[in-house]
Amino acid sequence: MGHLVGKGIYRKLGKKIDQLAMRAPWNATFHAVLKELYTREEADLIVRMPYGLSEIETLGKITKIEESRLKKLLDGLCKKGLVLDLYIEGIYRYAPSPIVIGIFEFTMMRTGSDVDLKTISELFHRYLLGRETFQAANFKKGERISPMRILPHETAVAADEYVEILDYEKAAAIIESHDKFSIGICSCRHEKHHLGTRGCDVPLEVCSSFGYSADYLIRNNLSKEVSKTEMLEHLSRSQERGLVLNTDNVKNSVGFMCHCCKCCCSVLLGIRKFGYPNIMVTSNFIALIDPEECSGCGLCVAACPIDAIEVEAPDPSAPKKKKPPRVDETLCLGCGVCALKCKKGALKLHRREQRVFYPETSFERVILQCLERGTLQYQLFDNPGSIGQKILRAFVGGFLRLPPVKKALLSDLLRSRFLGVMKAGAGKLGKGWAVDL
Repeated sequence: MGHLVGKGIYRKLGKKIDQLAMRAPWNATFHAVLKELYTREEADLIVRMPYGLSEIETLGKITKIEESRLKKLLDGLCKKGLVLDLYIEGIYRYAPSPIVIGIFEFTMMRTGSDVDLKTISELFHRYLLGRETFQAANFKKGERISPMRILPHETAVAADEYVEILDYEKAAAIIESHDKFSIGICSCRHEKHHLGTRGCDVPLEVCSSFGYSADYLIRNNLSKEVSKTEMLEHLSRSQERGLVLNTDNVKNSVGFMCHCCKCCCSVLLGIRKFGYPNIMVTSNFIALIDPEECSGCGLCVAACPIDAIEVEAPDPSAPKKKKPPRVDETLCLGCGVCALKCKKGALKLHRREQRVFYPETSFERVILQCLERGTLQYQLFDNPGSIGQKILRAFVGGFLRLPPVKKALLSDLLRSRFLGVMKAGAGKLGKGWAVDL
């Protein structure tokens, strides 16, 4: 395969990953990450693969790689979490993994000796959190469509508003809606373990997956299958530990649930470091303090995972009297961890005045994510080897990147209609199976 000798293959790979649902800006650290994880032959395959899910026959025609060799390469990449293989309607369909949720998480869920976990942990930390580059590329312009959303702890919700919690907002209901489950190593906690900065005693194996996602991880030895009962018990332990529950940013067919702590979670650290709260979409609830019940103990201040609760300065006329802390409502995630720690019951979650938008499915989320980040044209015309599609990507991409166009399509007024057109188009292209993912 003489086409592999070019030194620029990793630059091409980086460009390909940057054109997926989450932007992955190029720098020396990202280059080092790619060289650590992909062989040149694997990088070349990813560059030539379609951007979306494709059957192996389609991949063979596009990449011009002999089927047995192609299958071996794909199997190896799936075992490393660098390619997704989802079993849909009796057929395996393959797609390159995005940087998040994908390359970072699946790499750090690995346990074998085939990857230098200390080195890759240092590289990931430097790339995702060492600079503002990655965070800014995805959230600096006020982007609202994140791959993750917060789940409220149900016991933290005010009693008179508990009946308003919908099933997609309940961690237990999400678990009950599935029939396949897995638990694997938390990528963030595993990374901090190798960096020597882990500050908690939470077990490494807490990352929960469901449905298609669980099937992918189990088949590729990236997590272990568990029962529904075990998953519900796992959820109960996370509440006892006061962990932040954050899940797939969809209402239907949720694929994962993270159990995050303040010291290890890279996303929570990113919010505190860079001030982009939309990195995690909030729950539909917000923490409010009853000043009459609050003792001013400060436990909620210490518990808040993003430092959104501050101690108020004492009143000069009564310096010994503790004032209730103040919740920054522009930052509050609505996770309820603070309320779990409040011994007086003075802090509870209450319904936000304006309901938060969540995509219905992964199909909708990816479409909207890509539209926000200027990469939707690669999902619409996903064959990188087609000259005709390259021209269409340039034309349509330029149109979709126009600020008035993007703003209109993402608005409450036109968003549903736009997504309806996308779904109809997928059906006409024989990809109706993707709409319900």
